[in-house]
Amino acid sequence: MVRAWLTAGVMDQGRLAPTQKGAPQGGVISPLLMNIALHGMETAVGVRYFTRSRGGIETAPEAPVLVRYADDLLALCHSREQAEQVKQRLAEWLRIRGLVFNEAKTQIVHVDQGCDFLGFNIRRYHGKLPLIKPSRDAVKRIRERLRTEMRALLGSNAASVMRTLTPIIRGWAAYYRSQVSSEVFSALDDYMWKLLYKWAKRTHPNKSRWWRMDRYFGRFNRSRNDRWVFGDKDTGAYLPKFAWTKIVRHAMVAGAASPDDPGLARYWADRRGKKHNGPLSVLLLAKLKAQRGRCPLCGTLLLHADRDPQSPLEWEQWLRGTRMAVSKLNIATGNSPDDQRLIHTACRTRTARPAAPALLLAASTPSGPA
Repeated sequence: MVRAWLTAGVMDQGRLAPTQKGAPQGGVISPLLMNIALHGMETAVGVRYFTRSRGGIETAPEAPVLVRYADDLLALCHSREQAEQVKQRLAEWLRIRGLVFNEAKTQIVHVDQGCDFLGFNIRRYHGKLPLIKPSRDAVKRIRERLRTEMRALLGSNAASVMRTLTPIIRGWAAYYRSQVSSEVFSALDDYMWKLLYKWAKRTHPNKSRWWRMDRYFGRFNRSRNDRWVFGDKDTGAYLPKFAWTKIVRHAMVAGAASPDDPGLARYWADRRGKKHNGPLSVLLLAKLKAQRGRCPLCGTLLLHADRDPQSPLEWEQWLRGTRMAVSKLNIATGNSPDDQRLIHTACRTRTARPAAPALLLAASTPSGPA
Protein backbone atom coordinates (compact mmCIF):
# COMPACT_ATOMS: atom_id res chain seq x y z
CA MET A 1 0.00 0.00 0.00
CA VAL A 2 2.80 2.42 0.88
CA ARG A 3 4.74 1.53 -2.28
CA ALA A 4 1.67 2.26 -4.44
CA TRP A 5 1.09 5.48 -2.56
CA LEU A 6 4.66 6.70 -3.16
CA THR A 7 4.32 6.20 -6.92
CA ALA A 8 0.76 7.52 -7.23
CA GLY A 9 1.77 11.08 -8.11
CA VAL A 10 0.57 14.42 -6.73
CA MET A 11 -2.52 16.39 -7.80
CA ASP A 12 -1.95 20.16 -7.84
CA GLN A 13 -4.73 22.43 -9.13
CA GLY A 14 -6.18 19.63 -11.24
CA ARG A 15 -2.85 18.62 -12.77
CA LEU A 16 -1.10 15.33 -12.08
CA ALA A 17 2.60 15.58 -11.25
CA PRO A 18 4.10 12.06 -11.45
CA THR A 19 6.49 10.89 -8.75
CA GLN A 20 9.24 8.85 -10.34
CA LYS A 21 11.02 7.69 -7.21
CA GLY A 22 10.70 7.74 -3.45
CA ALA A 23 10.24 10.67 -1.12
CA PRO A 24 12.59 13.61 -0.50
CA GLN A 25 14.87 13.39 2.50
CA GLY A 26 13.34 15.39 5.31
CA GLY A 27 9.86 15.21 3.79
CA VAL A 28 6.80 14.91 6.02
CA ILE A 29 6.44 11.21 5.18
CA SER A 30 10.08 10.33 5.89
CA PRO A 31 9.58 9.47 9.61
CA LEU A 32 6.75 7.04 8.75
CA LEU A 33 8.84 5.35 6.06
CA MET A 34 11.77 5.09 8.46
CA ASN A 35 9.58 3.52 11.14
CA ILE A 36 8.28 0.99 8.60
CA ALA A 37 11.79 0.13 7.39
CA LEU A 38 13.23 -0.19 10.92
CA HIS A 39 10.30 -1.97 12.53
CA GLY A 40 11.50 -5.06 14.37
CA MET A 41 14.90 -3.65 15.32
CA GLU A 42 14.35 -4.42 19.01
CA THR A 43 13.78 -8.10 18.25
CA ALA A 44 16.94 -8.22 16.11
CA VAL A 45 18.99 -6.73 18.94
CA GLY A 46 17.65 -9.21 21.49
CA VAL A 47 15.48 -6.98 23.66
CA ARG A 48 13.22 -9.09 25.87
CA TYR A 49 10.35 -8.08 28.14
CA PHE A 50 8.63 -9.74 31.08
CA THR A 51 5.45 -8.96 33.00
CA ARG A 52 5.81 -8.23 36.70
CA SER A 53 3.57 -9.95 39.23
CA ARG A 54 2.01 -6.60 40.20
CA GLY A 55 1.45 -5.65 36.59
CA GLY A 56 3.55 -3.60 34.22
CA ILE A 57 6.12 -4.65 31.65
CA GLU A 58 9.90 -4.35 32.11
CA THR A 59 13.02 -5.27 30.18
CA ALA A 60 14.60 -8.57 31.11
CA PRO A 61 17.54 -8.03 33.54
CA GLU A 62 20.34 -9.24 31.24
CA ALA A 63 18.86 -8.02 27.96
CA PRO A 64 19.98 -4.83 26.19
CA VAL A 65 17.68 -1.81 25.91
CA LEU A 66 17.15 -0.05 22.59
CA VAL A 67 15.89 3.52 22.22
CA ARG A 68 15.14 4.75 18.70
CA TYR A 69 13.84 8.03 17.29
CA ALA A 70 13.47 7.87 13.48
CA ASP A 71 16.99 6.87 12.33
CA ASP A 72 18.79 7.80 15.58
CA LEU A 73 19.27 4.99 18.05
CA LEU A 74 20.87 4.33 21.42
CA ALA A 75 21.57 0.81 22.74
CA LEU A 76 22.18 0.39 26.47
CA CYS A 77 24.19 -2.75 27.24
CA HIS A 78 25.64 -4.46 30.32
CA SER A 79 29.18 -4.96 28.95
CA ARG A 80 31.40 -3.95 26.07
CA GLU A 81 31.18 -7.48 24.67
CA GLN A 82 27.40 -7.25 24.60
CA ALA A 83 27.60 -3.81 22.96
CA GLU A 84 29.85 -5.17 20.19
CA GLN A 85 27.45 -8.08 19.65
CA VAL A 86 24.51 -5.68 19.40
CA LYS A 87 26.34 -3.57 16.85
CA GLN A 88 27.23 -6.65 14.78
CA ARG A 89 23.61 -7.88 14.86
CA LEU A 90 22.30 -4.48 13.85
CA ALA A 91 24.82 -4.13 11.04
CA GLU A 92 23.67 -7.45 9.55
CA TRP A 93 19.99 -6.60 10.09
CA LEU A 94 20.43 -3.20 8.39
CA ARG A 95 22.46 -4.66 5.50
CA ILE A 96 19.50 -6.80 4.43
CA ARG A 97 17.45 -3.58 4.18
CA GLY A 98 20.10 -1.74 2.20
CA LEU A 99 21.22 0.41 5.14
CA VAL A 100 24.54 0.86 6.94
CA PHE A 101 25.78 2.58 10.09
CA ASN A 102 27.25 6.07 9.88
CA GLU A 103 30.59 5.08 11.41
CA ALA A 104 31.53 8.72 12.03
CA LYS A 105 28.58 9.04 14.42
CA THR A 106 28.63 5.50 15.85
CA GLN A 107 30.64 4.82 18.99
CA ILE A 108 30.75 2.57 22.04
CA VAL A 109 31.27 4.45 25.30
CA HIS A 110 31.15 3.63 28.99
CA VAL A 111 28.24 5.00 31.01
CA ASP A 112 30.70 6.90 33.22
CA GLN A 113 31.85 8.78 30.11
CA GLY A 114 28.32 9.34 28.92
CA CYS A 115 26.89 10.24 25.53
CA ASP A 116 24.47 12.72 23.95
CA PHE A 117 21.14 11.68 22.45
CA LEU A 118 18.35 13.98 21.18
CA GLY A 119 19.71 16.96 23.09
CA PHE A 120 20.16 15.03 26.35
CA ASN A 121 23.29 13.70 28.03
CA ILE A 122 23.14 10.26 29.64
CA ARG A 123 25.93 9.73 32.16
CA ARG A 124 26.61 8.08 35.51
CA TYR A 125 28.08 10.33 38.20
CA HIS A 126 30.21 9.10 41.13
CA GLY A 127 29.30 5.46 40.56
CA LYS A 128 25.61 6.05 41.29
CA LEU A 129 22.55 5.78 39.06
CA PRO A 130 22.87 7.39 35.61
CA LEU A 131 21.35 10.84 35.24
CA ILE A 132 19.81 12.36 32.12
CA LYS A 133 20.47 16.09 31.76
CA PRO A 134 20.34 18.67 28.95
CA SER A 135 23.52 18.27 26.91
CA ARG A 136 26.23 20.93 26.84
CA ASP A 137 25.59 21.55 23.15
CA ALA A 138 21.88 22.08 23.85
CA VAL A 139 22.64 24.57 26.62
CA LYS A 140 25.16 26.33 24.39
CA ARG A 141 22.57 26.62 21.61
CA ILE A 142 19.89 28.12 23.84
CA ARG A 143 22.36 30.62 25.32
CA GLU A 144 23.36 31.70 21.81
CA ARG A 145 19.69 31.95 20.83
CA LEU A 146 18.85 34.14 23.83
CA ARG A 147 21.89 36.34 23.23
CA THR A 148 21.01 36.79 19.55
CA GLU A 149 17.39 37.64 20.32
CA MET A 150 18.36 40.20 22.94
CA ARG A 151 20.72 41.92 20.52
CA ALA A 152 17.93 42.13 17.96
CA LEU A 153 15.62 43.61 20.62
CA LEU A 154 17.84 46.61 21.36
CA GLY A 155 15.67 49.68 20.92
CA SER A 156 12.43 47.76 21.54
CA ASN A 157 10.20 48.13 24.58
CA ALA A 158 9.64 45.67 27.42
CA ALA A 159 6.48 44.28 25.83
CA SER A 160 8.43 43.24 22.72
CA VAL A 161 11.05 41.55 24.87
CA MET A 162 8.43 39.51 26.71
CA ARG A 163 6.50 38.69 23.54
CA THR A 164 9.64 37.36 21.86
CA LEU A 165 11.30 35.53 24.74
CA THR A 166 8.34 33.96 26.55
CA PRO A 167 7.71 31.15 23.99
CA ILE A 168 11.45 30.47 23.74
CA ILE A 169 11.88 30.12 27.50
CA ARG A 170 8.72 28.09 28.09
CA GLY A 171 9.26 25.94 25.00
CA TRP A 172 12.85 24.99 25.87
CA ALA A 173 11.95 24.31 29.50
CA ALA A 174 8.94 22.20 28.45
CA TYR A 175 11.13 19.91 26.35
CA TYR A 176 13.72 19.36 29.09
CA ARG A 177 11.35 19.32 32.10
CA SER A 178 11.11 15.50 32.14
CA GLN A 179 14.72 14.97 33.23
CA VAL A 180 17.29 16.31 35.72
CA SER A 181 17.20 19.94 34.60
CA SER A 182 16.71 22.10 37.71
CA GLU A 183 20.38 23.08 37.96
CA VAL A 184 20.53 23.99 34.26
CA PHE A 185 17.28 25.99 34.54
CA SER A 186 18.70 28.05 37.42
CA ALA A 187 21.93 28.71 35.51
CA LEU A 188 19.96 29.88 32.46
CA ASP A 189 17.87 32.21 34.65
CA ASP A 190 21.08 33.78 35.93
CA TYR A 191 22.32 34.22 32.36
CA MET A 192 18.96 35.63 31.31
CA TRP A 193 19.08 38.21 34.12
CA LYS A 194 22.44 39.47 32.88
CA LEU A 195 21.13 39.80 29.32
CA LEU A 196 18.03 41.67 30.53
CA TYR A 197 20.02 44.09 32.64
CA LYS A 198 22.40 44.74 29.75
CA TRP A 199 19.34 45.45 27.57
CA ALA A 200 17.98 47.89 30.18
CA LYS A 201 21.38 49.60 30.41
CA ARG A 202 21.57 50.05 26.63
CA THR A 203 17.95 51.24 26.54
CA HIS A 204 18.47 53.85 29.29
CA PRO A 205 22.18 54.76 29.25
CA ASN A 206 21.65 57.99 31.19
CA LYS A 207 19.74 56.42 34.08
CA SER A 208 21.22 55.01 37.26
CA ARG A 209 21.52 51.34 38.03
CA TRP A 210 18.85 51.51 40.75
CA TRP A 211 16.44 53.34 38.44
CA ARG A 212 16.75 50.61 35.82
CA MET A 213 16.23 47.81 38.33
CA ASP A 214 13.24 49.57 39.87
CA ARG A 215 11.76 50.21 36.42
CA TYR A 216 12.03 46.68 34.98
CA PHE A 217 12.42 44.28 37.93
CA GLY A 218 10.04 43.56 40.76
CA ARG A 219 7.60 41.07 42.30
CA PHE A 220 5.42 40.92 39.21
CA ASN A 221 4.52 37.27 39.81
CA ARG A 222 2.45 37.45 42.99
CA SER A 223 2.56 33.70 43.49
CA ARG A 224 6.33 33.82 43.99
CA ASN A 225 8.44 35.77 46.44
CA ASP A 226 10.93 36.85 43.79
CA ARG A 227 12.11 40.45 43.58
CA TRP A 228 14.06 39.95 40.34
CA VAL A 229 11.32 39.25 37.82
CA PHE A 230 11.47 41.22 34.56
CA GLY A 231 8.18 42.90 33.72
CA ASP A 232 6.20 45.96 32.71
CA LYS A 233 4.72 48.06 35.51
CA ASP A 234 2.16 49.61 33.17
CA THR A 235 0.52 46.30 32.22
CA GLY A 236 1.70 43.98 34.99
CA ALA A 237 2.97 41.47 32.41
CA TYR A 238 6.21 39.66 33.22
CA LEU A 239 8.77 37.32 31.70
CA PRO A 240 8.69 33.73 33.05
CA LYS A 241 11.80 32.00 34.31
CA PHE A 242 13.17 28.60 33.32
CA ALA A 243 13.15 27.42 36.94
CA TRP A 244 9.42 28.03 37.25
CA THR A 245 8.79 25.02 35.01
CA LYS A 246 8.01 22.07 37.24
CA ILE A 247 9.98 18.89 36.65
CA VAL A 248 7.50 16.23 35.50
CA ARG A 249 8.95 12.74 35.04
CA HIS A 250 8.15 10.91 31.84
CA ALA A 251 5.89 7.89 32.36
CA MET A 252 7.24 4.93 30.41
CA VAL A 253 4.98 3.36 27.79
CA ALA A 254 3.95 -0.20 28.63
CA GLY A 255 6.00 -2.59 26.48
CA ALA A 256 5.37 -2.23 22.75
CA ALA A 257 2.05 -0.37 23.13
CA SER A 258 1.31 1.62 19.96
CA PRO A 259 -1.05 4.62 19.64
CA ASP A 260 -2.21 3.08 16.33
CA ASP A 261 -3.52 -0.08 18.03
CA PRO A 262 -7.36 0.20 18.24
CA GLY A 263 -7.38 -2.24 21.15
CA LEU A 264 -5.32 0.18 23.25
CA ALA A 265 -7.50 3.25 22.67
CA ARG A 266 -8.58 3.30 26.34
CA TYR A 267 -4.97 2.96 27.54
CA TRP A 268 -3.81 5.98 25.50
CA ALA A 269 -6.88 8.04 26.44
CA ASP A 270 -6.22 7.42 30.15
CA ARG A 271 -2.55 8.20 29.66
CA ARG A 272 -3.33 11.54 27.98
CA GLY A 273 -5.80 12.38 30.73
CA LYS A 274 -3.10 12.06 33.41
CA LYS A 275 -0.58 14.21 31.59
CA HIS A 276 0.35 17.74 32.55
CA ASN A 277 -1.33 20.34 30.34
CA GLY A 278 1.96 21.81 29.21
CA PRO A 279 3.73 25.12 29.86
CA LEU A 280 0.66 27.34 29.68
CA SER A 281 0.11 30.42 31.80
CA VAL A 282 -1.54 30.14 35.20
CA LEU A 283 -4.57 32.07 33.89
CA LEU A 284 -5.17 29.66 31.02
CA LEU A 285 -4.68 26.59 33.20
CA ALA A 286 -7.15 27.94 35.79
CA LYS A 287 -9.78 28.64 33.14
CA LEU A 288 -9.22 25.25 31.51
CA LYS A 289 -9.80 23.58 34.87
CA ALA A 290 -12.92 25.65 35.54
CA GLN A 291 -14.36 24.62 32.15
CA ARG A 292 -13.22 21.00 32.57
CA GLY A 293 -11.05 21.57 29.50
CA ARG A 294 -14.01 21.84 27.12
CA CYS A 295 -15.30 24.51 24.76
CA PRO A 296 -18.72 25.76 26.00
CA LEU A 297 -19.98 26.14 22.41
CA CYS A 298 -19.17 22.75 20.89
CA GLY A 299 -18.51 20.71 24.04
CA THR A 300 -15.28 19.17 22.74
CA LEU A 301 -11.83 19.39 24.32
CA LEU A 302 -10.00 22.70 23.92
CA LEU A 303 -6.57 21.14 24.17
CA HIS A 304 -6.13 17.67 22.77
CA ALA A 305 -2.99 16.12 21.34
CA ASP A 306 -2.07 12.58 20.33
CA ARG A 307 1.53 13.45 21.15
CA ASP A 308 3.53 16.24 22.70
CA PRO A 309 5.76 18.43 20.54
CA GLN A 310 9.00 16.56 19.95
CA SER A 311 11.61 19.33 20.19
CA PRO A 312 12.17 22.73 21.84
CA LEU A 313 11.32 24.39 18.51
CA GLU A 314 8.00 22.53 18.24
CA TRP A 315 7.14 23.52 21.81
CA GLU A 316 7.99 27.13 20.95
CA GLN A 317 5.76 27.02 17.85
CA TRP A 318 2.96 25.41 19.87
CA LEU A 319 3.14 28.19 22.47
CA ARG A 320 3.33 30.94 19.87
CA GLY A 321 0.28 29.55 18.10
CA THR A 322 -1.68 29.33 21.35
CA ARG A 323 -0.70 32.83 22.42
CA MET A 324 -1.62 34.30 19.03
CA ALA A 325 -5.04 32.68 19.23
CA VAL A 326 -5.58 34.11 22.70
CA SER A 327 -4.49 37.69 21.98
CA LYS A 328 -5.17 37.98 18.28
CA LEU A 329 -8.69 39.45 18.51
CA ASN A 330 -9.75 42.51 20.45
CA ILE A 331 -12.04 41.19 23.17
CA ALA A 332 -14.54 43.39 24.98
CA THR A 333 -13.87 43.02 28.70
CA GLY A 334 -16.80 44.99 30.05
CA ASN A 335 -17.56 42.21 32.53
CA SER A 336 -15.20 40.87 35.14
CA PRO A 337 -12.43 38.50 34.05
CA ASP A 338 -14.31 35.65 35.75
CA ASP A 339 -17.04 35.96 33.08
CA GLN A 340 -14.60 35.31 30.25
CA ARG A 341 -14.56 31.89 28.64
CA LEU A 342 -12.16 29.90 26.51
CA ILE A 343 -13.60 28.85 23.18
CA HIS A 344 -12.31 27.56 19.84
CA THR A 345 -11.69 30.20 17.21
CA ALA A 346 -13.55 28.02 14.71
CA CYS A 347 -16.57 27.90 17.02
CA ARG A 348 -16.68 31.68 17.22
CA THR A 349 -16.67 32.04 13.44
CA ARG A 350 -19.42 29.41 13.09
CA THR A 351 -21.63 31.08 15.70
CA ALA A 352 -24.08 33.46 14.08
CA ARG A 353 -24.86 35.53 17.13
CA PRO A 354 -22.02 37.25 19.05
CA ALA A 355 -20.73 35.20 21.93
CA ALA A 356 -20.08 36.40 25.46
CA PRO A 357 -16.73 38.09 26.12
CA ALA A 358 -14.21 35.30 25.68
CA LEU A 359 -10.59 34.46 25.32
CA LEU A 360 -9.92 32.54 22.13
CA LEU A 361 -7.82 29.39 22.02
CA ALA A 362 -6.74 27.68 18.79
CA ALA A 363 -7.68 24.09 18.21
CA SER A 364 -4.47 23.43 16.29
CA THR A 365 -1.07 24.96 15.64
CA PRO A 366 1.62 24.71 12.93
CA SER A 367 3.52 22.04 14.89
CA GLY A 368 0.60 19.66 15.28
CA PRO A 369 -2.73 19.31 17.08
CA ALA A 370 -3.07 21.46 20.17
